[in-house]
Amino acid sequence: MSSDICVRVNNVHKSFQRGDEILHVLIGLTLEVPEREFLGLMGPSGSGKTTLLNLIAGLDTPDEGEVWVRDQCISQMNESRLAEWRTRNLGFIFQFYHLLPVLTAYQNVELPLLLLPLSGRQRRQQVLAALDIVHLSDRIHHKPGQLSGGQQQRVGIARAIVTDPALIVADEPTGDLDAHSAEEILDLLGELRNSMQKTIVMVTHDPRAAARADRILHLEKGRLVDEAPEAARLAGRG
Repeated sequence: MSSDICVRVNNVHKSFQRGDEILHVLIGLTLEVPEREFLGLMGPSGSGKTTLLNLIAGLDTPDEGEVWVRDQCISQMNESRLAEWRTRNLGFIFQFYHLLPVLTAYQNVELPLLLLPLSGRQRRQQVLAALDIVHLSDRIHHKPGQLSGGQQQRVGIARAIVTDPALIVADEPTGDLDAHSAEEILDLLGELRNSMQKTIVMVTHDPRAAARADRILHLEKGRLVDEAPEAARLAGRG
């Protein structure tokens, strides 16, 4: 795969069975995401956005076709290999944070590092660096219930970046936030793309969130129907 392409989805089909009915969720979908691009995926519910995101994240495998991230065909990996790949190469940001309520911000961010051969000192350095990036160095001992929604999402972002992954995928990262907190999270994603050179693939229903992306792709019934490369102008940019 070309060194300037981070993600390549090649002629992917994905179906699910619901009762006696087979639902064709993705139909021959092909997509390339260049390195360091911030890509927004939009479309109505049921269009296949989250399924596509899960395939790119190695959380699911296609029925047909291939999914490549950099030089690795993740769609051909077994579960054990995929789990190892995700730990080292992928950061996932969830809509509802998925933080463990009994753990502090520090402990939640540290979790992915426990799967890697690092010393306690190395883990501490990386956790503190990640929390500093998301501006939560003064909240490391707080548990999720002591944090606002925006702060919890920032902990989630710190957890996503603590292993320094090449690729970050985000599923409705502002969907559970008020407008002010959502803007803060979008600013932070922009920093990750611009300052840390991360490749970001984000699913969103919010045009204001999508407008922060470099490019927007729309899905409709399992197919890419159009592109809006200048969608950032929706937010008055450009």
